[in-house]
Amino acid sequence: MAIPFKAQERTVGSQGQLRKLRLAGIIPGVVYGKKLNAPLPVSVDEKELMALLRSHPHALLEIELPGSGKQPVILTDVQRDALSQSVLHIDFHQINMNETVKTPVRIDLVGDSQGVREGGVLQAMLHEIEVQCLPGSIPEALELDVTNLLVGENLLVSDLKLPEGVTTRLDPDQVVVTILAPQKEITAEEAEDASVEAEEADKRAKEANMEEVHTE
Repeated sequence: MAIPFKAQERTVGSQGQLRKLRLAGIIPGVVYGKKLNAPLPVSVDEKELMALLRSHPHALLEIELPGSGKQPVILTDVQRDALSQSVLHIDFHQINMNETVKTPVRIDLVGDSQGVREGGVLQAMLHEIEVQCLPGSIPEALELDVTNLLVGENLLVSDLKLPEGVTTRLDPDQVVVTILAPQKEITAEEAEDASVEAEEADKRAKEANMEEVHTE
């Protein structure tokens, strides 16, 4: 089901005008689509956009376009500042509800892993996967139960339960999550030996450098 999202039509502005928009908490964007005569410049509220990016960044959205009424779109590109990571610009694509789309979907790990309870470390290798389906079938997230996962075991793409009509082209044997063995804790004596060895190596390196200086 599409999530209603507010977007306002805007005039194409200069870099200075766009900067003023962002300072006012407004993010510029563009809607692309076959049903549009030309790409449509829009603007959205920054707070509402950030809330969307945190919760449903790949969801099917419904925005109202001038002359076209309410239209289904998906967010396809988010441009961020390289340093601050603040959002500078976004792209929407108008979609046909009867045509399949490709979109990333978040993977949610659920359950208290037995391997973690035994001291193992849970490592997620994939946080989302690309799926293909009709827009109305895009899942909010894919849950993967790790309750019975032991140290040294993996869960694969093939272990994901995809809803009916949803497919992925990822290798079914690709690892999604694994439980790593706990790292060995070294004793105080082992730590002291390692420190002495490092100091001796550093001393030998300095002596070698001095010999090189004297021979030049």
